Amino acid sequence: MADGTTARIVHWAGNQPYPGGSGDYAPVTNPATGEVTGEVALADARDAQHVIAAATAAFPAWRDSSLARRTTILFRFRELLNERKDELAAIITAEHGKVLSDALGEVTRGLEVVEFACGIPHLLKGGFSENASTSVDVSSIRQPLGVVAVISPFNFPAMVPMWFFPVAIAAGNTVVLKPSEKDPSAALWLARLWAEAGLPDGVFNVLQGDRAAVDELLVHPDVKAVSFVGSTPVARHVYATATAAGKRVQALGGAKNHAVVLPDADLDHAADSMVNAGFGSAGERCMAISAVVAVGAIGDDLVARIADRARTVRTGDGTRGTDMGPLVTRAHRDKVRAYVDQAERDGAKIVVDGRQVRPEGEPDGFWLGPTLLDRVRTGMSCYTDEIFGPVLSVLRVDTYDEALALVNANPYGNGTAIFTGDGGAARRFQNEVEVGMVGINVPIPVPVAYHSFGGWKNSLFGDTHAHGTEGVHFFTRAKVVTSRWPVTSQGSVDLGFPRNI
Repeated sequence: MADGTTARIVHWAGNQPYPGGSGDYAPVTNPATGEVTGEVALADARDAQHVIAAATAAFPAWRDSSLARRTTILFRFRELLNERKDELAAIITAEHGKVLSDALGEVTRGLEVVEFACGIPHLLKGGFSENASTSVDVSSIRQPLGVVAVISPFNFPAMVPMWFFPVAIAAGNTVVLKPSEKDPSAALWLARLWAEAGLPDGVFNVLQGDRAAVDELLVHPDVKAVSFVGSTPVARHVYATATAAGKRVQALGGAKNHAVVLPDADLDHAADSMVNAGFGSAGERCMAISAVVAVGAIGDDLVARIADRARTVRTGDGTRGTDMGPLVTRAHRDKVRAYVDQAERDGAKIVVDGRQVRPEGEPDGFWLGPTLLDRVRTGMSCYTDEIFGPVLSVLRVDTYDEALALVNANPYGNGTAIFTGDGGAARRFQNEVEVGMVGINVPIPVPVAYHSFGGWKNSLFGDTHAHGTEGVHFFTRAKVVTSRWPVTSQGSVDLGFPRNI
């Protein structure tokens, strides 16, 4: 129970708060202070069924609403979100820990998808063929699926849900969002904004909780599709369970993103990019660069430049104008520290040691500073595992071919980058690398909203990527209608197979 000093964070169903009946709660902390600031309801199966029922009841009317009405509400939501994005950014910083500028950037990138969804009438246009056969017309249409679930991770409590729900809602679906229990308040803030924008009751709902809530979404018969972002083991479970229950699934998993730096690269630009992409948001990004592949004799020079920059990064409370905030929980901070400890035992050279950071913040915050490891080998756990923290590993190879083989041998295929001044090498890399998103002198190649986001190999389970045209197709299904309107009765029976004449 709440003690009067913490907020109680509940579910949202039918455009109003829903306390649920499980009686179970989990603490929500401010990572910069270690203070418990709230408690979030943990749904049981009955709570999940109640929230899903609200979405189910709302679907028929929302499906049949005009595109003009849907986009009017979307435009209003977009305007409200743009006006109040600073408020949402502050909520993200308070529960996730990322600095305010990064939180605002997250909201802005999510806003791009809302803007993309405002143009969905064009993307839902079907096709029409007149007189495909004599007096027979054929048309194709796209229709919504029904209730869709969005299961989002802690690292982007606003942006990742907005990869999915604006497109789903614009297409005529109703949504149940299951945010991370580590930073759940952003989801409720978004729900209230939808209500203010005029979204009908039950179209957007929030189900708080942990695995019990997820498992009910995966098997409930009224949920027709699941969008998930998280670790690869959980993504694999989500995909297997939900597809076995007959659902459409896109499950985006983990990553081990490499940046290949060729000898002809601008090393200052490369070093800046490595620090930005490796330590932004304390490395808690699925698109973070965690492995730098230095090609040829540039290794010592590149490492020195990265180290110089890493040592200038100010770690501390994200509300104080620092560069990098804490990790999301104490347990996660300790896990990342353990990887650094193991790397040291395995023989990696610790060039910058984040374990010795002096943060600008409360001593009980979940601090770990930028950490740079050199002479990393592919068998070390700091390379094989997705650490999800501010740890940047440098591997050294002699040739481009060795670098390409190293990237392609990795079981993940989310994002990668190459730094070079050679257009031919860059073009060859984008063609040969087995990764879903590629940057050329761009360290975090997250596609804009009208392109689609998603990786290859163990970074994606399912065939459809997020937002863009693929996102529209995921949240709709195609139907083809063949019609004839005879002027007079044919007056005959013909059991022959129809012919296109």
